[in-house]
Parts: sequence; C-alpha cells; structure tokens
Amino acid sequence: MNENQAKPDNLVDTTDCLEVVNVFKGWKNFLFIIAILCLLLLQASFWLVNTGYVKTGDDIKSDSPAAAAKDTEQIKEAAEKVTGEPNQPAEAAPQQPEQKQKTPLFKITFERLTGLIRFFNFVLILAAILYCLTMLFSLKVSLLGRLGGINHIARAFFLSLAFVVLLLPWQRFFDGVVIGAMYTPAELQSACAEADNYSIFATILHYLRFTGYWLLVLLLLIFSQLRSGRWAKAILRRLEVI
Repeated sequence: MNENQAKPDNLVDTTDCLEVVNVFKGWKNFLFIIAILCLLLLQASFWLVNTGYVKTGDDIKSDSPAAAAKDTEQIKEAAEKVTGEPNQPAEAAPQQPEQKQKTPLFKITFERLTGLIRFFNFVLILAAILYCLTMLFSLKVSLLGRLGGINHIARAFFLSLAFVVLLLPWQRFFDGVVIGAMYTPAELQSACAEADNYSIFATILHYLRFTGYWLLVLLLLIFSQLRSGRWAKAILRRLEVI
C-alpha cells in the first residue's frame, strides 16, 4: 500500500516540476529576446557614431555662433580680395578643400543617442541578470525533481554566467585592469572621435573592443539559449511526453 501511495505522490511532484519548468521556459525566452534586441541596438549605435552619421559633441561645437562668425569674416575677406581695385585683375579666391560631411540619419543627435544608450544598458543588465538567475533556478528544479537533462541545463547556466560577467562594464570600477562588453556614451564618443588618427594596430583594437567583444557576448547568449532548449527537450523525452 505504501508503494501505491508513493506513485501518486511522485506523479504530483513531477507534474508540479513540469509546471515550474514551463514558467521558467517562458521567462527565459522573453529575457533572451530582450537581451538580443538591446545588444543589436547598442551595436547599431556604435556604427552610427563610428561612421559619422551621428555627430558627436565635438562636431556640434563646431557649429557654434563664434565659429559661424569666424567663417563669415573669412568670406568677407575673400570677397574683398576678389573685388580689389577696378584697374587691377581680380585675384582668384583661395580654393578650400571640400569636406565630406555625411547627412545625419533621421536627424538623430548625439544627446538623444546618449539617452538611448543609457536606457539600453539598464535594460540589458536587468535582462542579463534575470536570465542567469532563471537558468540557476531551472538547474535547481531539475536536480530536485530529477527531471533529467542536467548536462544541458548546467552548461546553459555557466554560459549565461559567463555572458553576464563579460557583459558588465567593469572598466567603471577597475579602470585600466579589465573592461566589459558594455560601454558608456562618453567612452564611445572619445573612442570614435580619435578613430581617424589611429594606427593599424589601434584600429584593430578599436573594432575588437566595440565589435569583437560584442560578438563574443552575443555567441555566449545564443549558445546558452540553445543548451536550455536541449534541456527542455530532454525532459520531455524522459517523461515520454514527446
């Protein structure tokens, strides 16, 4: 009789664990989408500033009234040289090199982009930490409920943990020691403003910092999500649901 009572109890426990797994699975997928979107938007912000489609603060200062007045004076001096005296041939106006300026994309200013980057950083940190905690709780449920797939969920948890560790902006706390994949608007502005003067080696480090590091973090997140998907399928196969 004890064996008959044990079987229904085990069935109830397993059913409860499956319900918890479904809850964690839904939140895991939702947080994964949020983190992916934030990472893509941050990378798009880098390319907008790096390619010059969004003017940084240094470019905006050049459009100040003092600079405009200085340009007006230069134009007047050039006009006086052109007109000159009536009996003398007019001197050719000095030709200034054409400056290639890219038109701003959708009239996005760097001030607005700064607010967006800060918002994306906040949402990304929140989503990344909750995603890692969801993996941890899923691992605990699998161990306590003996649902199986421990190999997959354990790997998924450590991949998500590495994702969070490499993502956080450690340069804000340990400057000159270690950096994270996330960056502040000031870091992006200073790095992109000096990008034209970089050597080949510095240019490679520049793109590794803002693109290669980002790609590494993105792959860790994707691999963690794939491992967690295998974990869910392993549970269903063991319980003969599929």
